[in-house]
Amino acid sequence: MTKTRRMALIWILFCCGISVLWGSLLERASPDGMIDFKGVFYGTRCLLQHGDPYKVGGPLHIYEAEAKDHSLPSTVLQQVLSLNVYLPTAFILITPFAMLPWGLAHLVWMALTAGCLLLASLLMWNVESKAAPLVSVVLICFLLSNCEAVIATGNPAGIVVGLCVVAVWCFLKGRFVPIGVLCLAISLAIKPHDAGLVWLYFVLAGGVYRKRALQTLLITIVLAVPAILWISHVAPYWMQELHSNLLAQAAPGGACDPGPSSANSGSGPSMIINLQSALYVFRNDPCFYNPASYLVCGALLLIALVGTLRLRFSQRRAWLALAAIVPITMLVTYHRPYDAKILLLSIPACAMLWAEGGLIKWAALAVNSAAFVLTGDLPWVVLLGFINTLHLPLSHLAGTLLIGVQVFPAPLILLVTGVFYLWVYVRRCRDHAAQQPPGSMPRELEASAEGL
Repeated sequence: MTKTRRMALIWILFCCGISVLWGSLLERASPDGMIDFKGVFYGTRCLLQHGDPYKVGGPLHIYEAEAKDHSLPSTVLQQVLSLNVYLPTAFILITPFAMLPWGLAHLVWMALTAGCLLLASLLMWNVESKAAPLVSVVLICFLLSNCEAVIATGNPAGIVVGLCVVAVWCFLKGRFVPIGVLCLAISLAIKPHDAGLVWLYFVLAGGVYRKRALQTLLITIVLAVPAILWISHVAPYWMQELHSNLLAQAAPGGACDPGPSSANSGSGPSMIINLQSALYVFRNDPCFYNPASYLVCGALLLIALVGTLRLRFSQRRAWLALAAIVPITMLVTYHRPYDAKILLLSIPACAMLWAEGGLIKWAALAVNSAAFVLTGDLPWVVLLGFINTLHLPLSHLAGTLLIGVQVFPAPLILLVTGVFYLWVYVRRCRDHAAQQPPGSMPRELEASAEGL
């Protein structure tokens, strides 16, 4: 290992350590520390005790019975423990943790979260570190130093994102493929809305990549069948209850409500970053912002789908496609900044464009940097601290501008990032198609050859 690579590794480990240390301090200082992990942990404990985890208040009763030495749960924690919105497959994977005492379980979960994010970051650094070493290291270090919220809340997104990135590396590098299949299957089982479009890309890519995606689906089904049988035996009406919980979370005042009446949509590190959270400013009506979001994101995904189906696979185009897909993933449905750590998958594409030179390299760096900053924890802590010190005149315009500053940046930059990389992807695909001679190798054969 050269001195430069050794220093890069030290910086990556140091930045990860910052998030772990600060996240641990936040978790200890807050009465709602590890709030998201408490939701899945006590939901699984409820199921292990033959209770219904989807029944309103079911996991809350287990928490109150087992956490007598803790303070009374806050309103936000009560909502998390009362309305379980995770799929039954999550219970299978959380069961080993739920069988441990809380003190040990949450420490192991925090360590696993940090480990998954660190491993994913090291793999993304490895992809294009020779082409653009400084760019890759700076972006990775910034992202890793802004993972305090996912560590402090224990949200499964940290593990889901890490495993999804590991799976992509395994697939595209053709190494440790069975491990990659298992990692992506776990990601899909816990949070399909985070890893689902990444899995779909490999289905559309064809060749060995479609085979790996179908293997992933098979493993996911293997995990799902016993989970559904288990939950159906204990809670035969779980589907209706889950549906009711999802509706309650999305209703005005619920945790997933993107509008101003949300109980805990918040801003900054806890804000909602899907496109609906920006569109509600124009019209606070789900009948408006939901279809509008689906229309915009659907159009972008359709362009990516057509380009992927029509042209042959290559690893360089794959990184560009993934860099376009992951920000759009954040915009379609409910997401928060800790889900946006999946932007790790855009770093290889940014490094590739930087190595090419010209104006495109500065555009890629600007877009990626803005996306990382506006979905990062530390920048929002600083910005909100500054906003709170302002004494703006009480007027409709000032209030609207203040809301816009806190709401628009994250979904807007994700939209810009997705459009930018989609434009580069489509343009490169079009140029390649124009240069391709007749009778060339079919895209399925090329994909198979690259996989081998």
